[in-house]
This record gives sequence, structure tokens and C-alpha cells, in this order.
Amino acid sequence: MTTYSIRIGSRGSQLALWQANHVAAQLREQGHTVEIEVIRTVGDRMQEPGFVVPATFEDGTPLDAKGIFIKEIEDALLEGRIDLAVHSLKDLPTVLDERFKLAAIPPRVDARDAFVCEKYWGLHMLPSDASVATTSPRRKAMLLALRPDIRFVEMRGNIDTRLRKWAEGQADALVLASAGLDRLGHTEHVHARFSVDEMTPAPGQGALGLETRCPEHPLDTEDAGRDPFIYAAVRALNCSNSEFATRAERAVLNALGGGCQLPLGAFCHLVDEQWHMHAMVVSEDGDQIAHVIQRAHVGAVAEEFGASVAEALVARGALELLQPAVEA
Repeated sequence: MTTYSIRIGSRGSQLALWQANHVAAQLREQGHTVEIEVIRTVGDRMQEPGFVVPATFEDGTPLDAKGIFIKEIEDALLEGRIDLAVHSLKDLPTVLDERFKLAAIPPRVDARDAFVCEKYWGLHMLPSDASVATTSPRRKAMLLALRPDIRFVEMRGNIDTRLRKWAEGQADALVLASAGLDRLGHTEHVHARFSVDEMTPAPGQGALGLETRCPEHPLDTEDAGRDPFIYAAVRALNCSNSEFATRAERAVLNALGGGCQLPLGAFCHLVDEQWHMHAMVVSEDGDQIAHVIQRAHVGAVAEEFGASVAEALVARGALELLQPAVEA
């Protein structure tokens, strides 16, 4: 049987490399040879001082919030320079090009948002007019629903950069994904983690998305066995529960617009042999909320479950709450 070295493409941030090396270690445990190639994306270059954001990608396609972190990596997949892209799942669009496949969702870690602060041990303890650093429309809206008196500080960069800026006093507190902080061991200032009813996580938060070329659309080479081999090797890392939950969450997002700039959260998990979905849409000012909790039996179809949750949100006025974000 022919075997292949699996080439992983990863962004160069500390968290992205941790994730790529974590997946590489799992593949090596299965006997595979693995290499990692670092690929710089437009999103990475945007964090450099003085970088001028282009109007489009180099091939003329328009920039979008999710694409700035994955476009160059997917290009490398199409060119055959790499075989596997390791993403934070929440960064992936809900609909992939037919030439790609979401081959596996490994076991998910903590999907909640974390409150990072030293002086104050919870959001409720912040003084009036305190500053919180986040660039996420979802987090901003949900934080305003909890504390309408706080103000926001734009703080971009990777986890280490944001923690450094916060330590320098540029904000009173930070809100970041628990998963990244846990993976990098930066939890010393995490004094609270928001419940999923307070701040419903972004669809797919806490999960990795392992993207390969679609084995039904292999590279145009003489070696037709490579892509099916890669897909099967990566598929072996899949966690069926994590896959169902995140597919259902992404179905909610897709039904309501599909963009990562929406103030929308969806979190699905298994409780007592039943799927529970928490989903929330919040107006930009935090004044209005559409919130549902729905259940589905084990054996349900993930996309159908997600679509039914989206319908319940729409019935509670979610589209009206999302309209300003969609127009923006």
C-alpha cells in the first residue's frame, strides 16, 4: 500500500502552530509522516504596523472577514503544496468550495468566552465606564446586554499581543475564547468564564476544523490515490459528537446570513442523551435579545436541527435584530 507524507499548512501565530503541531502529533501516533509549512495570510499581515489593507486578494477576489485568515492556505491546498489545513473552526465559512472537504472535527475543548482581568474578578465587578477589549461584534453586543455602561477598546493581534496590551493598561479587561487561552497555558488571569446563556459562543468555537482537498475532486496529477489517502488519514481523527454539534451550530449561522460579523451565538452539546442547542441573537446596542434553547434526539440530522433553531430565532425577531449588522 502506498503511503504519503502529510503536509500541514498553518498560520504562524503561536496558537495556530500549537494547533497544527497538536494535529501532527495525533497523525504521527497513527504512523504517518507529517510536515508543517507556515503560510502568512492577509489577516496576519493586517496586524503589522503600517500594513496597507488591499482592496482585494492578489487574484482579484474580494476581501472578507473570514477569508483574510484562510485564503492563502486554501490556495496552497489547491496548488498541492499542502494536503491539510488546520483551522479554528469558527474562522471557516459555513459553505466550502466543492474542491475542499471538512474532513474531521477532533474532540472539542471549552467553547466558552473567558473574562481576563486581574483587579476585578467578574464582569459585574467592573466599575462604571470600565473598558473592555474585544473586536467581536458578538461579544460586544452580548457584553452590552449584561453591562450597558461599559465601553470598548479595539485591540487586534494574536493572544500574546492582546495580553501584552492589556497588561500595559490599554483596557481594564479582555474577553477571549477560553480554548486559545487553555491551549497556550495563559489562564492565570482568567477569573471567570461566561455561561453559554450569558454569552453564547460563536458557532464552532472551541473546535478545530481539518480541511483537505475533496477526494471526489483530486488534484489533476498522475497520482489519483493521494487525496483519498490523505482524507482517510485525517478522517480518523474525527469526533462524531463534536462534528454533530458544530454542524448544527454552523447550520444556524448559515440560515441567518453566514457571516462572522453577526452578533449571533450558537452552542450545541449533549445532555442526558439529548442534544441541547443554545442560540442567541443580540441587537448591536445590547437592548434586545432573541434567545432560544431547543432539544433534539440522538440520531437527528444536524443541519435540520440547526435550521429549526434558526426558524425559532426568526420567530423571535432575530432578522430584525441582525439587519443593521447585515447592512454594515
